[in-house]
Amino acid sequence: MEGRSAVPLQQDGRVSPRRAPSQQRSRERVERMLAAASVLIAEQGSDAMRMGEVAERAGVSIGSLYQFFPDKRAIVWALAERHTTESQACIAAALKDVGDAEGLRRAFSELVDIYYRLFLAEPVMRDIWSGTQADKALRELELADSRANAEFLIAVLRRLRPDADPVALETTAFLVWQMGEAAMRLAISVDREEGDRLVAAYKRMALRELLAE
Repeated sequence: MEGRSAVPLQQDGRVSPRRAPSQQRSRERVERMLAAASVLIAEQGSDAMRMGEVAERAGVSIGSLYQFFPDKRAIVWALAERHTTESQACIAAALKDVGDAEGLRRAFSELVDIYYRLFLAEPVMRDIWSGTQADKALRELELADSRANAEFLIAVLRRLRPDADPVALETTAFLVWQMGEAAMRLAISVDREEGDRLVAAYKRMALRELLAE
């Protein structure tokens, strides 16, 4: 039953649940499914998670689970998409009013620290993003997330450096966010003391580039 059907794709080629819930009761059921999956991933990892376990933990039938999620890959993707949506909202709010170099330094540093703490505290996100390179859909989601986050940063850089080459600003912002994803994965793969040093070093390197005249 684990590979019962292919994961449907959105128009942009990304994987998605079979259908979005339209009624409140269905939305609540899907929330229970995702919550149950999160607990199971935290306990045993997504590779070991089984659809039957998710249904049992959520208190729904296996048929109801498959109605919204064709297989566990669709569940993992839905959790990853939720994370990116929440993180983009956080980043947008933190950067929208930044108008000077010191404001950018402070906001960027705080965002990196928040993201690092999230990775340390949330085994589900660690599990999902550790498998990014092995899943084309997740790689595409990560790239789309980096590009979206870069747009928030580009808006700040244009305010700070209005005469700078716009292509150079776009390249810098995109690279900074994509390197941040890699830095987080590296930091949580080593012991905490070394991880803290790596994150601090990333912030210094990124800010030097972002604040360059």
